[in-house]
Amino acid sequence: MIHVENTQEIGRIIREERRRQGFTQAEFAGLANVGITYLSNLENGKPTAEIEKAIRILTMLGIDLYVEKR
Repeated sequence: MIHVENTQEIGRIIREERRRQGFTQAEFAGLANVGITYLSNLENGKPTAEIEKAIRILTMLGIDLYVEKR
C-alpha cells in the first residue's frame, strides 16, 4: 500500500501504471472516455482534476483507492 499525500503522487502512480501496461495517453484517454488534456493534467498532478474521473481511471488501471481514518 502506498501512502499518498498530494495530487502529484496520484498522477505519478497513474502515469507509471499506464506506461507499464503499454498505453499511450491518447489510447488510454479513449478507453477511459476522458480527454487527453484531462489525463495529462491528472498525471501532472493538477489539484482541480475531477475526482470521479480520477477514480474511474484508477479502477480501469486495476488500482484500488482506500481512505483510512488516522
